[in-house]
Amino acid sequence: MSIWAIIWYVLVFVLIAGYFILDGFDLGAGVLSPFIAKNDEEKLTLMKAIGPVWDGNEVWLLTGGGALFAAFAPAYATTFSGFYLAIILVLMGLIIRAVSVEFAAHDPAWRKLWFVLFFIGSLLPALLYGVAVGNIYAGIPMDAAGNYIGVPLIGLVTPFTLLCGLLGLAMCILQGACWLSVKAPLEGELLARARGLRRPVAIVAIVLFALVTLYALFIIKPELAAGLGVLRILFALVVVAALVFVLLKAVQPEASDLTIFLVASVACFALVGLLASSMFPTFVVSGSGDPLTPFMTATEGAAITAADASGDLTLKWMFGITCVALPLVLLYHFLVYRTFAGRLAD
Repeated sequence: MSIWAIIWYVLVFVLIAGYFILDGFDLGAGVLSPFIAKNDEEKLTLMKAIGPVWDGNEVWLLTGGGALFAAFAPAYATTFSGFYLAIILVLMGLIIRAVSVEFAAHDPAWRKLWFVLFFIGSLLPALLYGVAVGNIYAGIPMDAAGNYIGVPLIGLVTPFTLLCGLLGLAMCILQGACWLSVKAPLEGELLARARGLRRPVAIVAIVLFALVTLYALFIIKPELAAGLGVLRILFALVVVAALVFVLLKAVQPEASDLTIFLVASVACFALVGLLASSMFPTFVVSGSGDPLTPFMTATEGAAITAADASGDLTLKWMFGITCVALPLVLLYHFLVYRTFAGRLAD
């Protein structure tokens, strides 16, 4: 396998982790909005907490999709062709969430509708992302050419993928509660409710993580249980340790809200790292039972082929562009988050 294919395999998952961490708290805040914000003022405050950053956070989703398309085109083609309806629902959710954030404060007559759309537009992506990841890990039905042959949308929902979706949703909600704890005004009940949700959501996330892990090891891929590997064990321990930290610190009044948010973000990163290390070098697993297509690996899924010079040249150019563009993206995030640092005014 080309070293450049390995590098881009890691980079794609790093981009996914970046999106999971950043847009995760946006989505989580939206899912929490009907339950944690009791009136229009609190709902608008909640939207203000993500208003300056949500559009920049979604850059990581676009970059991850573009990197997958350019570096591993067959994997991109198979997954996206199989997930068309799910992707449409996700995009519709992101669109109506964006519109609701922009319109809610300036359209009092339709404000109730914008709040409902804000919730729906946050819930759909937060749930469906995890379902999609569960399918990629467990396997999707495809023929020898890599074409999806399952039932659209409904065929993607299984007990395992639903558990993965709920785990992803729980992590987003945890991120949202932690972010609102950082941004909510000190005077008001919104902050108290956000802090109070961190502990129960962390417990739910730990339980779901345990269920997904046991399901994956003993039903989906029992061969992994025989040789877990140091890296996979390390990532799993980091996930559990970070969630336990949030669980314990969430009830301590002197605990730093920002520290708890950062530790929850570490749990999200480690969860993606666990997925990547468990799948390597596989990108798309075949769930069709066809011996001709057991899986598509990073080598088979490179932009051209990772084995020939033109494929390596493509990946090298992409890496060079990334070395220039990624620091600029990080600088943008640094400036935005520094500009809007601190709690919101009452």
